[in-house]
Amino acid sequence: MEMGEWLTRGTIWLALVLYVVAESTTALASGSGSKASASWLNRAGLAAFVAHVACAFHFFHDWSHTLAYTDTARQTAALVGWNWGGGLYINYAFGFLWTIEVAWAWAMPVSFQQRARWITWVVRGFFLFMIFNGAVVFAHGGARWLGLALCTVLAGVWCRKEHPLTRR
Repeated sequence: MEMGEWLTRGTIWLALVLYVVAESTTALASGSGSKASASWLNRAGLAAFVAHVACAFHFFHDWSHTLAYTDTARQTAALVGWNWGGGLYINYAFGFLWTIEVAWAWAMPVSFQQRARWITWVVRGFFLFMIFNGAVVFAHGGARWLGLALCTVLAGVWCRKEHPLTRR
């Protein structure tokens, strides 16, 4: 594996692991120190995601949206037979939403914690959809198992946090 591919893959896996650890820490948090750690982990995950996007555009797409769109369409066609690059826009939405989540949690933590539960679940659903597609559906070999493990842990900590007997 060349350095560009290693950096591009490594940064996305780091981002996903940090996000899952942040969510796990939040679910298990009992004090403000744990919540602060989760917040920092989430920010670090977002930073790794931004690094992933930068690496992908630098090493694979020559900083061209058109090339990124074409490559996304090629990968989608190879997997499902549909030559569509619109998944790139969904990835942009994922990055934008993650940025909004981090900014809101940092700038207005009380408002963020008190938001409607449906908003939290819509965000979680979208994140799980994106992580599952990127880390399981579009992954290859052993990476799929890591992606499946991350998705399972993520769903598990979210359900545990919301379960009436474990909700705090």
